[in-house]
Amino acid sequence: MRRRSEVSTIGVEALDTPELDQETARATLADIATANLLFGGQSAVAWGVDRLLDGQPLPPKLRVLDVGAGLGDVLVHLQHRLEREGVLVDPLALDWHRTATTLSHARGLPSIAADALTLPIADKSVDIVIASQLLHHFSREAGRDLVRELDRVARLGVVVADIRRTFVAAWGIWIAAVMLGFHRVSRRDGVLSVRRGFTVPELVSLTEEAGISAEVRRRPGFRLVAHWRNAAHAR
Repeated sequence: MRRRSEVSTIGVEALDTPELDQETARATLADIATANLLFGGQSAVAWGVDRLLDGQPLPPKLRVLDVGAGLGDVLVHLQHRLEREGVLVDPLALDWHRTATTLSHARGLPSIAADALTLPIADKSVDIVIASQLLHHFSREAGRDLVRELDRVARLGVVVADIRRTFVAAWGIWIAAVMLGFHRVSRRDGVLSVRRGFTVPELVSLTEEAGISAEVRRRPGFRLVAHWRNAAHAR
């Protein structure tokens, strides 16, 4: 269970609460996966991984950890993309909601329920760590801890994708959610996610406070992507 001090002080999203019932959790997780497909969530992470691997020989196999994986849709998309390029992916989905890990496991992903701030994973034991739309759930201090924890377990590098906070994005997600028939909780939380999002300078500042030198870029769909290589693999 997340302590209140670890959660963003801007509102409360349903997925921040352990009391969320399974039916609502399933609906909101499905809506997030749909939004990832239609509005750049999947492609933002894939772009970040491409940047990590740019200029390096593609390895025959990569172990990829998705922290805050939800249904695992972003991880599956990345797996298929890399395997089309001849890279075998050994995936692992991690989420603190057991409903999420149950659903990601059902689609064939090895899945574990755990706290993102205390990952039950050894140092540098996975090649790439991805975290999509996870960082905005945390307070500033906990967000720094999260960035450090992701970096701790990554051998090659880390990709953190999140939402770029703009007025247009907030209205856009509300209109899209209504038109797509999203659950009422998803509509509310979608706007709240944008309010909790970042600007480029804010995300750069947060990673720097965590002791990380990350490259941060805007991506389509009001996305931001921060990516960095482990020091041993940085050019």
